[in-house]
Amino acid sequence: MPETPHQRAEALLTAYGLTFPEANTGPSWGFTRGLYVQKKGFAVFGDKAQPADALTIIVKLPISAEMVADLPFVREAKGWYKQHNWVIADFGPQDDILAELDTLKAWLWQSYVAIAPKKLSKLLEAP
Repeated sequence: MPETPHQRAEALLTAYGLTFPEANTGPSWGFTRGLYVQKKGFAVFGDKAQPADALTIIVKLPISAEMVADLPFVREAKGWYKQHNWVIADFGPQDDILAELDTLKAWLWQSYVAIAPKKLSKLLEAP
């Protein structure tokens, strides 16, 4: 059982993401964990040397990237990330990540739909 709220949130989000058609998990960039559909990443969890009571989540939000930019836990994306509508959410020890779980699940759904082939994304119901 995960120990911190951040670890619990990652476990719950991963479990939710795995309900999507053909979704699977695996390592991402060395020290991060990812959710994939047909070998294409739609979510990344973690950051280099991140403590257990913090969590970074990266997702593609083509519809709402600009709208969520002002949220207190969203870090400004730059370069390729910004150009391709990827959003970086950073939750520190003081942040109540579990309060944002519904928002983060909606973000996972949007990211999956943006990355997955249309035949798979059409199988999902909107959150």
